Amino acid sequence: MKHGKKYTDSAKLFNRQQLYTLPEAVELLQKTAKAKFDETVEISMRLGVDPRYADQQVRGTVILPHGTGRTIRVLVFAKAEKAQEAIDAGADYVGAEELVDKIQKENWFDYDVVIATPDMMRVIGRLGRVLGPKGLMPNPRSGTVTDDIARAITETKAGKVEYRVDKTSIVHVPVGKVSFGSEKLSENLTALIDAVVRAKPAAAKGTYLRSIVVSTTMGPGIRMVTNF
Repeated sequence: MKHGKKYTDSAKLFNRQQLYTLPEAVELLQKTAKAKFDETVEISMRLGVDPRYADQQVRGTVILPHGTGRTIRVLVFAKAEKAQEAIDAGADYVGAEELVDKIQKENWFDYDVVIATPDMMRVIGRLGRVLGPKGLMPNPRSGTVTDDIARAITETKAGKVEYRVDKTSIVHVPVGKVSFGSEKLSENLTALIDAVVRAKPAAAKGTYLRSIVVSTTMGPGIRMVTNF
């Protein structure tokens, strides 16, 4: 694979085969971010689980201490007083059947998170094939199917992120922006890693954290130690 000059120059700043501590990796992230925009910092963790089995799934949410640096647009499916509660809590879009039709007919996806009250799941169930592949389908395990709408919206906009192991046994999550600086990025990364470690399935055998790589949007991956 061919890379641009900025990527190549960044890759020369460290040893691609070396494992770095979290503070070292965060410092390197600052040096390797050479894009003209504020790059997102991402973490990828390869886990010692087999996601084909239900008892080895790894999924959950965590509120990053300093948020993600993104403005999160929230769509809420709710009616009556719960709809008003969503509006008061700052939801960007609130509705019911009419929003289901809008998504189906207009292929509308101008939102980042979808939250629903339990009674609305029967209404939006037919959106599973549309929202599911995009990771937008509300789910009780991620806290996006709830009667506590205000709390869900507040936490989401404050920086709650979902982590979920994919079919290749990797968890991939954005954890902030380069502009956050070393201290805030370190705290966000620590919160995310700790949450994934706590979510280790009882059925998982052997080494759980197989590898950790952090990177910026346009930068090379930096390998980290896994002794957390």
